[in-house]
Amino acid sequence: MPRPLQIGLLLFPDCMPAGLLGFADLLHAANRRTGKTLFQTHFVGVQAGAVTCNQGLVMQASHAVNALALDAILVPGFWAESTHDVETTLQSNATLVAALSRLPARCRIWSYCVGVSLVAATGRLDRQPATATWWLLDALIKQHPKVRWQSDSTCIFGAGNATASGVNGYLPIAQALIEQSVSPAILHELVTLMVLPRPTQTHDAFRAISLIQQPSPLLRQLHMAVEALPAEQIILSRLAEALCTSERTLARRVKKETGTAAASYVRRIKLAQAAERLTLTTVPLSTISTDLGFSSDSNLRRMFKELTQLTPAQYRQRFARY
Repeated sequence: MPRPLQIGLLLFPDCMPAGLLGFADLLHAANRRTGKTLFQTHFVGVQAGAVTCNQGLVMQASHAVNALALDAILVPGFWAESTHDVETTLQSNATLVAALSRLPARCRIWSYCVGVSLVAATGRLDRQPATATWWLLDALIKQHPKVRWQSDSTCIFGAGNATASGVNGYLPIAQALIEQSVSPAILHELVTLMVLPRPTQTHDAFRAISLIQQPSPLLRQLHMAVEALPAEQIILSRLAEALCTSERTLARRVKKETGTAAASYVRRIKLAQAAERLTLTTVPLSTISTDLGFSSDSNLRRMFKELTQLTPAQYRQRFARY
């Protein structure tokens, strides 16, 4: 029987460990399903001992990252709301970056969310395709021009590496590992039994438009204001008043931060609400139109098709998650 794949789950100060735990659970389920120990996971850190993760959760690293003969290591994300936050975390984890740099070439490094920035800093992604959380990509492209960054992909497997975007980026990495190391059929069983979400497909028009992904406080406030108002009542002057700024300042800042005219950006936020209901529910378009305050079904249908090149019915058929 082949020896189990030895996988390190990396802990470091302020990391977000939920994905590490989810990843470990999936591999444990694969072991149980096959009746074999195919995967062994180990929590590792710069050194063995207690590590204070995000929100004060203390976890134990059983080994130092360079103390085990690892076949792969999973690098999670950490809480960051700006590129400055990322740079600060990288500086404070210089010792960790150095430890990752010393891993042998045979040890695969998988990373997701902003954790990709830690791996990029080691040079392990140079001359390889990679992806990361969308709002960080521009900074990563400038800082690491040797990496072949691909903004249109949410998960990429390269030579000895894997990168994924978003806080749930561990999921496609785990699923690909199980599919390749065990079988597609068993992966399908685990996805069904563990009630894992269907892979989320997102239309380009709504990529990176969700509220939680907005790094700017202004954009987060704008999103909440737009989502709370009926569509036909959304005008820039009213939004500016709600955000305690002038209409001119709001338009200027939205254009600067998104590259899109404020009116178009606001319209996209509201249509994203409609898109979400189309993909998550089976309620008729007329109900969605009324609930979101559009003047008519035909008006919503027209604006939706102008933005996505799809009718709401076509969009639901392609992207539905139920």
